[in-house]
Formats: sequence, structure tokens, C-alpha cells
Amino acid sequence: MPNKATVRSPSNIAFIKYWGARDLEHAIPENPSLSMTLKECTSLCTVEHRDGDGAHEVLWRAPDPADGGGFETAPPAFASRVERHLDRLRDWTGCGGRFRVATENTFPAAAGIASSASGFSALTLAVLAALGREASVEEQSELARLSGSGSASRSVLGGYVEWPADGAGERCHARQVAPAEHWDLRDVIAVVESGPKQTSSLDGHRRARTSPYFETRLERLPERYAAVRDAVLARDFARLGPLIEAEAIDLHTIAMTSEPAIFYWQPATLEVLAAVRSMRGDGLEAWSTLDAGANVHVICTPTSEPEVAGRLAGLAAVEKVLRDGVGPGPALEDQHLL
Repeated sequence: MPNKATVRSPSNIAFIKYWGARDLEHAIPENPSLSMTLKECTSLCTVEHRDGDGAHEVLWRAPDPADGGGFETAPPAFASRVERHLDRLRDWTGCGGRFRVATENTFPAAAGIASSASGFSALTLAVLAALGREASVEEQSELARLSGSGSASRSVLGGYVEWPADGAGERCHARQVAPAEHWDLRDVIAVVESGPKQTSSLDGHRRARTSPYFETRLERLPERYAAVRDAVLARDFARLGPLIEAEAIDLHTIAMTSEPAIFYWQPATLEVLAAVRSMRGDGLEAWSTLDAGANVHVICTPTSEPEVAGRLAGLAAVEKVLRDGVGPGPALEDQHLL
């Protein structure tokens, strides 16, 4: 039986957002969400299973391997969250022993690019592989969700993904709406803030219900969700773009009107949003969306991507541009971090 495995798992960008939970501890959402799995923004995670008692060991290369740093002991808050999930997975598999984990990202962590989605999906799948345990895609999604990261439940699948697949409750897993090859969309990410955001997504979920607009969003969401899903299936970018931009604005409206208020947007965010509107005026097929953070995802067609990336890179407010697109989902890797 293998005792070590490495998985590369992608982030995703939500077209319909997960914001607000009926059960935050178990990541049971208030509303369904729909996302596009990415392929370049990934987490690489190696898990080694060891016999005997003792504490888990969690290492990371923080927060972006481009800085050239080596692996070090993960910060206590991050390590504690990983350790709790390792305990859950150990209970689910019925194994004893302990785990040694090493992880790194290809993109900034905790900056609104869904690093928890890639990180905890990679961790979940690597643990299962290291233990030689078979699990259905539905089980993989449910286990990733139990990390507390709802978006991780979507990252175990490639292409276009909805979650939850069927209602809510303890069996709350994602399913694929369409594979990656169904529609070649691109995501050009304008990074305006590479450091961790001041308010975590978990805190944002906790405060969401305090917004006076939260219930209004839930009432209006089924119509928008159906329209986004239909646009993806029809490959109708002219219809999809305005919907996902409006959805992102709604999420941040709720954040800004929560108690206490959360302001993820920075002045640079507004500059990028204005630039995207200008691009459309010049005929480019590009629409913006944001998760819980200051960084802007510009969803565009392949023909528009080069100019979109170039124009974003030319903005003084943009630290760097990440070029990504729809991807096939997680994969086992031969080279280990440990």
C-alpha cells in the first residue's frame, strides 16, 4: 500500500457565489454556486502517512513559491485547520497513525483567488491516495467540503461545476455541469493585493446575514443561477458576462453592508473595474468578477485574452497579471515535495 502521494489541484472562480452558510462548521451553503475550474492557479500537496502516535507535521512554502523561499513550519492558524481536516480524514478512512504534509501554491494565498479551494481539495485527495483508499467523486467532494472550505468541494472536479448538486444536508457534494473542453474561456487575474486579506472568507460568511440585502439576494438568485447555467451550456458569452459581473457586485454589496462592514475592494480594484468597462467599449469580450478579495478576475474569450492581459499589465495599480483558463481538474504527480 502506498504511504506517500502528491496531488496538484486547481483553484476555481465562481460565476455564482457561495456567500453565507446555513451551517458554517460543515460548509452547508445558503445557496447553490457555480464555478469554472482553473488550470494554472494550483496547489501542490504531498502527504506522507506514518505509523504510530504523535502530532501531524504541516509544512508550507509561503505564500508563493516565486519568492524562492524554502519549506517551513506552517503558521499556527493554517496548521491547525489542516490538522483538524487530517483528523477528519483519518476518522473517515479508519486508519491510525499520523501525517506529514507539505504544500505550496503557484499564486498568492488568502488573497481572494480561492487558495482554500485548491489547498484543501489537494490535501483531501492526497490523503486518500497516500492511504490507497478509493472514493467516488461525490465522496471526494463531500470530504473536501468538510475542511470548512465550500469552494474546495468544487475543485475536485474540472470544467464547469455546480455545488451543491442536489439540495443541501450532510450529503452536500458538487457535480460537473460541463467538461473543460465544452467551452474555452480564459481568466486573466489582475493582482492588486498579493498579501492576505484582512477579513477572511469564513468571517465574511458569518457576517453575511447581517446585511439588509442578504435575503433579497437569495430571493433573486434562482433566476440568475438558471440564466448563468444556461449561458454556460449554450456557450453564450454575451449573456454570461453581464450576469457574472452583476453577481460579483451583489456579493460585495452584502459584504460592505454587513455588520461590521467588510471592504475587500481597494482603490486599485476600482481602477481595474473601470479598465474592463473601457475594454468592452473598445470591442473586447471581457467581463469582471471578484471573489472575497481585492483582486479582479477578468473572464474573456481566447481572442480577447492577449490584449486584456496586456492592458491590465499596463495599469500602475496592478502588481502582476496571471493568465489562466478552464482546466480539467486535479491530478496525481510523480514528484513529491517530501
